[in-house]
Amino acid sequence: MQISEDAVLLRIFIGEGDRHHHRPLYEAIVTRAREMHLAGATVLRGPMGFGHGAHLHTAKILRLSEDLPVVIEIVDTEDRIRAFVEEIEPMVDSGLITLEKATVIRYGKKGS
Repeated sequence: MQISEDAVLLRIFIGEGDRHHHRPLYEAIVTRAREMHLAGATVLRGPMGFGHGAHLHTAKILRLSEDLPVVIEIVDTEDRIRAFVEEIEPMVDSGLITLEKATVIRYGKKGS
């Protein structure tokens, strides 16, 4: 698979405790991205954050949060990302979904 130099970065900010059909929402989103043959997806777990409700989620040693911030990043062409957002937007009850332009420098192994 090739990605053109002009691409879009999709970021989905959710909580680790968010669910979709009894499984972690981040897992459901990444699985759907794979099914739709997007270029790739990465899930990042944050040690601290807050969102719309301003409730602080933190991973302090004495108080482990069960709902730490999670960011899912996916880069692909704008058309493919927008089609994907339409698919997953109903799955995200709360959170933040953003798009920004990205320039792909390399995708895959050098020389592939």
